[in-house]
Amino acid sequence: MKIAVLVSGGVDSSVALRLLKEEGHDVTAFYLKIWLEDELSSLGTCPWEEDLQYVHAVCEQAGVPLEIISLQQEYWQEVVRHTIAEVKAGRTPNPDILCNQRVKFGAFFKKIDNSFDKIASGHYAQLACEDGIYKLHATPDLVKDQTYFLSFLTQEQLARLVFPLGHLTKPEVRAYAQKFDLPNKLRKDSQGICFLGKIKFDEFVKFHCGSQPGPLIDYDTGKVVGEHQGFWYYTIGQRQGIGLSGGPWYVVKKDTHENKVFISRTYYAPEKSRSTFLIGSCNWISGVFPEQKRLEVKLRHGAERVGCTLVQQGTGVNVVLDERDQGIAPGQYAVFYDNNLCLGAGVIQEHV
Repeated sequence: MKIAVLVSGGVDSSVALRLLKEEGHDVTAFYLKIWLEDELSSLGTCPWEEDLQYVHAVCEQAGVPLEIISLQQEYWQEVVRHTIAEVKAGRTPNPDILCNQRVKFGAFFKKIDNSFDKIASGHYAQLACEDGIYKLHATPDLVKDQTYFLSFLTQEQLARLVFPLGHLTKPEVRAYAQKFDLPNKLRKDSQGICFLGKIKFDEFVKFHCGSQPGPLIDYDTGKVVGEHQGFWYYTIGQRQGIGLSGGPWYVVKKDTHENKVFISRTYYAPEKSRSTFLIGSCNWISGVFPEQKRLEVKLRHGAERVGCTLVQQGTGVNVVLDERDQGIAPGQYAVFYDNNLCLGAGVIQEHV
């Protein structure tokens, strides 16, 4: 097949490229330029120059052509603008999910030649087609599994994709990097949000939202115990970055109108956690609401899933968890699974 491979300069996409090349496919590598010039000039540096050096080296070693495509304008319109609006509204967005849906497997699809049979990436996910329906499955490496970030893809998008690493664990991918003697075989995994590079998210938020001092309030006593620089720097369930001694402290509530942030030393107290919430803007990968109402849900990226029941309510869906969770924040994505089959996701609207 003729395959377009998205490469980032990291080990995962490089191994995916080489695996497809070894299988005999006609492969072209594509590097997407999405970094934000204004933020970089004000806040610091992005590793794109280093990324590109690795990309060039990997493609040269493999004898694969490389094209660089600019999607900066599309990224701003489709992802960054939404992220800023959500943060200002006190919600907790996930730019990476939007990036996959709207840019990597959205705007990029429109940019490339239609002669490509498939588009590949280094995501840890598995695809299968049964009775004409594309299904997204988790990988054997549940820690690295990235179906959470792919949960808003559609049938049309999945039909064009291939994930060469889907059957592998991270140690196995590292072993392939050594086997192929890749120029980036020892490079560490990146941990940042896709468009920020080495820029800290708080610095990005400050650049766009500024600072507005407000009280940090002990939820249990009602006493002011400190000061914050804006509710938009905090998310429900957050532990790191509160900056007070005598903890650990957890964010349990935000008042966006009064710019108040409520914190507590007690995380799992019933009055501070929830077991039911409403989701909207749902994307069901099959195109229909799940027949199976008893499912598992991820409220954040990682291996942990919680049992749940779905109940349709008007245009939204109520999610009833088997366990209470304090880290349920409006704007976050709830991603649903039936065993290892990723069914889709919805955006958390509110507690019930």
